[in-house]
Amino acid sequence: MTNERGNLGILVGGGPAPGLNGVISAVTIEARRNNLKVYGIYDGYKWLTKGDENDLQNHVRELRISDVSRIHFDGGSILRTSRTNPAKVENGVENALKMLRSLGIKYMVTTGGDDTAYGASQIAKAAKGEIKFAHVPKTIDNDLPLPNNLPTFGYQTARNLGSILVKNLMEDARTTDRWYIVVAMGRHAGHLALGIGKSAGATLTVISEEFGNEGPISLSDVCDILETSILKRRAMGNNHGVMVISEGVAERFTEEELIQAAGESVEKDAYGHIQLADVELGKIVKREIEKRFADRGEKFRTVENNIGYVLRCADPIPFDQEYTRDLGYNAVQYCLSQDPAYSKNAMICVDNGKLHPLPFDEMLDPKTNKTQVRYLDVVSDSYKVARSYMVRLEKRDIEDKAFLAKMAEGGGMTTEEFLNKFAYLVK
Repeated sequence: MTNERGNLGILVGGGPAPGLNGVISAVTIEARRNNLKVYGIYDGYKWLTKGDENDLQNHVRELRISDVSRIHFDGGSILRTSRTNPAKVENGVENALKMLRSLGIKYMVTTGGDDTAYGASQIAKAAKGEIKFAHVPKTIDNDLPLPNNLPTFGYQTARNLGSILVKNLMEDARTTDRWYIVVAMGRHAGHLALGIGKSAGATLTVISEEFGNEGPISLSDVCDILETSILKRRAMGNNHGVMVISEGVAERFTEEELIQAAGESVEKDAYGHIQLADVELGKIVKREIEKRFADRGEKFRTVENNIGYVLRCADPIPFDQEYTRDLGYNAVQYCLSQDPAYSKNAMICVDNGKLHPLPFDEMLDPKTNKTQVRYLDVVSDSYKVARSYMVRLEKRDIEDKAFLAKMAEGGGMTTEEFLNKFAYLVK
């Protein structure tokens, strides 16, 4: 299986993102142009960690240029993907290294988010220089620590489609005089939710960073923000709107509150993350908001819509088609480079058309030993612009006595009750 230069392997980990096939295509073409055999490994680290060479052969395919020359137009991944964590599987790292050796792999390109990068760093550490790793950062969450605020591939396509979907829901909300609660992906950071909400002009967007980057978030606080937006819109003469909320808000709820709200135990994945798909944040917020109005004698209905999975396998827009070609090409060039400055295993970044590798040991958070997270900066001018176009309770709203009275009346409250309940939001 091995030629004199060694073979190159490629796998995909984590959730899908637009552009995965573009990376696979670019890596394969450039590696083949450099006379390397290319082996595509199915389902991320799943089969590598099992340590069964015979079984592995059924989940590996040799890739040729003819196999990949046009797949960069397509969403999804021809190699599929999985969330298997080599560090969580018994002997997983050792088995993965053994399987890569059996394939004659001397260069390994992984593509995925922070967890996939962490898995690559652990196998690379065990390989002790025997295999050179290049990780191509992928996530629609846009939360990896790339230099100069570079986007992760897949984010721009996901934001583009998300904005179209929210725009359509905004028109439906106006036409039917109703409120939508739209949940967007973003486990740790709110880049995607805010990017969608800001570009589409949604009524408001709620992200976890606005509550600080540490500590729990209360469901009550989240619903207070939405409820006051509804009441403010009513006072402005409108009874419809669209709220976009980042799914990562749910991860900051206490486990007790999640269990109480979801009515079931909270499952976690192989990396220890709460299975946010099972939490149904939109339904939790919907029930709480409708209950509040019902307690005041009003039948009020909202519609929840989770657009997360709709975005992940979309066909990439030209931005991501081009971007992934740059990333895949540079991943191979980095692997083959003899430059001592490029000797480490690294995450591949392309800034202004130039390769800027980020070594694995520099991208790990020394406190957690996991990949650092790029949070959305809520003190930036960009976030300030986003907030200024949202319909949210502001200090001037409660200073205007006539407008305050309208908001309170719309919620069946006195002004004193309104202030007692919501004034903390603008302090």
